[in-house]
Amino acid sequence: MMEKRPFVTKEQLDEIVKEFPTPFHLYDEKGIRENARRVKQAFSWNQGFKEYFAVKATPNPFILKLLHEEGCGCDCSSLTELMLSEACGITGSEIMFSSNATPANEYIKARELGAIINLDDITHIDFLEKTCGIPETISCRYNPGGVFKMSNGIMDNPGDAKYGFTAEQMFEGFRMLKEKGAKHFGIHAFLASNTVTNEYYPALAKVLFELAVELKEKTGADIRFINLSGGVGIPYRPDQEPNDILAIGEGVRQVYEEVLVPAGMGDVAIYTEMGRFMLGPYGGLVTTAVHQKHTYKEYIGCDACAADLMRPAIYDAYHHITVMGKEDAPCDHVYDITGSLCENSDKFAKDRALPEIEVGDLLFIHDAGAHGHAMGYNYNGKLRHAEILLREDGTAQMIRRSETPRDLFATFDFCDILKDMKYGDEG
Repeated sequence: MMEKRPFVTKEQLDEIVKEFPTPFHLYDEKGIRENARRVKQAFSWNQGFKEYFAVKATPNPFILKLLHEEGCGCDCSSLTELMLSEACGITGSEIMFSSNATPANEYIKARELGAIINLDDITHIDFLEKTCGIPETISCRYNPGGVFKMSNGIMDNPGDAKYGFTAEQMFEGFRMLKEKGAKHFGIHAFLASNTVTNEYYPALAKVLFELAVELKEKTGADIRFINLSGGVGIPYRPDQEPNDILAIGEGVRQVYEEVLVPAGMGDVAIYTEMGRFMLGPYGGLVTTAVHQKHTYKEYIGCDACAADLMRPAIYDAYHHITVMGKEDAPCDHVYDITGSLCENSDKFAKDRALPEIEVGDLLFIHDAGAHGHAMGYNYNGKLRHAEILLREDGTAQMIRRSETPRDLFATFDFCDILKDMKYGDEG
């Protein structure tokens, strides 16, 4: 089996943990920037191209500002994500607001910021109009239904997804929006998650481009952009072949030339909304082995738990693990790597072949840069841990501190029940 290598060395980590105790999420500035530039290069053939980073994947202002420096906007899906983008100086058409079952106050905030609103349902047209009015530029999310298939098999099941307009609703919706004052339109779709194939975006693009041509012909809509959303995945397992974003961009270009250009739509901008692909490989969860247990299996207990990275617990998702300093040692021991939650699903790995692990060893859990810290929670009273950025110059910068007990109990500040609680920082 091929071996993944961390973006940080054992020597670097030894220095970082002197200042920032484990566990923490660590991000690679150099890798993030280089990847953002590759994405931009892959779609440089399209004059209006823009990547709207999916804030939900890694909602940290330092990350958002870093990506904004590389030309990325923000894909937001909630009020607080809109607020975070605004605080980072990212507003107007640099925000794509794609949500579902959307409360009125979130539409109001999106309109206030001048964000591009991407409607998830035809009934939201009247709701948006009554709430804050119909903007001149608006987008609708398409769901073709059925099962999304490609040459390498079934990718996902849009027909079972709660998102988007049906085909008939797209045509009716565009007509309704035009009557209510909309002048410029976008189309959006998300048909499959975490695809590791260069064929997904081109296949999705063909579906959306053909729909765009028909919508323009039948409704007269001025279609300004087509948003391919996310779904471009990463190889969590070391034996998986990674996506080639340059090949993906070229595949989309070919379909663009085949479908849109002959229809006189060669000025349509292409947008993407990637999260996992933009950040996943460029973040890891760093944890220390604090216990060994020898019962019916061999266990390594860590100071991190599923509250720091829940994907293995809820999806049985694979995340590769490197025992730092033992990258080239034989994987001749089999362990379950666990946390300390009162749940048996709190395991980062099951029956995983790894080098011998001793108490005090640092473990690097790969591909936790997206949907890692963001999905953290406080079950068992666990406190969410710090986020650290490994800068291009090799220095480490804290970009989110660890939670404290005071943070955990802050929502009881309206009453006196905990007024005598001792936090240990009274001075």
